[in-house]
Amino acid sequence: MMLLPIMALSQTNESILLDMTELTVKFGHNEQFVEGMKVYKKCYTDNGGTNKWNTWHRVQGEGSVYVLTSTMAKWAEMDEDRDDAGKKCWINVVNLIRPHLKSVGYNIARSMPNLSRTTPMPETTTMVYVFNVKTSNDLAFREVIGELSSAIKKAEGDSRGTWYASQGGTPERPNYFIGIPYDNFAAMDVERDGPWIVYEKANGKAKTEALRAKYRASVSSDWSYMYTLNKELSNQ
Repeated sequence: MMLLPIMALSQTNESILLDMTELTVKFGHNEQFVEGMKVYKKCYTDNGGTNKWNTWHRVQGEGSVYVLTSTMAKWAEMDEDRDDAGKKCWINVVNLIRPHLKSVGYNIARSMPNLSRTTPMPETTTMVYVFNVKTSNDLAFREVIGELSSAIKKAEGDSRGTWYASQGGTPERPNYFIGIPYDNFAAMDVERDGPWIVYEKANGKAKTEALRAKYRASVSSDWSYMYTLNKELSNQ
């Protein structure tokens, strides 16, 4: 298991690869898992490790799930060997982390700059809302989110989050997802128009209903989770 840097903390005009490691902890083992992660992080930094990662804890759903994320500029970075610090500290993963895991999942996604926010994710971010979609018509779905993103950018000056397209993976993985940052949970109480309302105000009800019907026809399922940033287990 590699501890890899989630949710891209910055966004440029260049597409990036988001590396995600999803760790499901065994029931009753959360405290031991957290302590094992702390030991690994200390060992890694003490040995001069330079890789960065963020650790996010899923709020809803079954079990205790953590997602470790990092970014890559190119696929070629996957050809590189693990750094010396990672090799020296691997025994901590074997002895102190792996025994407390129920499952491990690896996934990679590519950002979609033309649909995403152009400003970096705020340093004050402590929570991310992630909306996932499985499509039945990929082209139609991309056209829909293109329309919605354009309307939001025009109305608000920028998109609200960063869109990603999954790069392969299991059949259960979403084809696309968007991560929307928040400073805290209280920030979610701030009322603002949803994407469809923003679009309707700009384009009228008839065009909105047509686009909504296109969305429904292009999507087989969608779901969402919230994740909180665990700074103690991250290496920023």
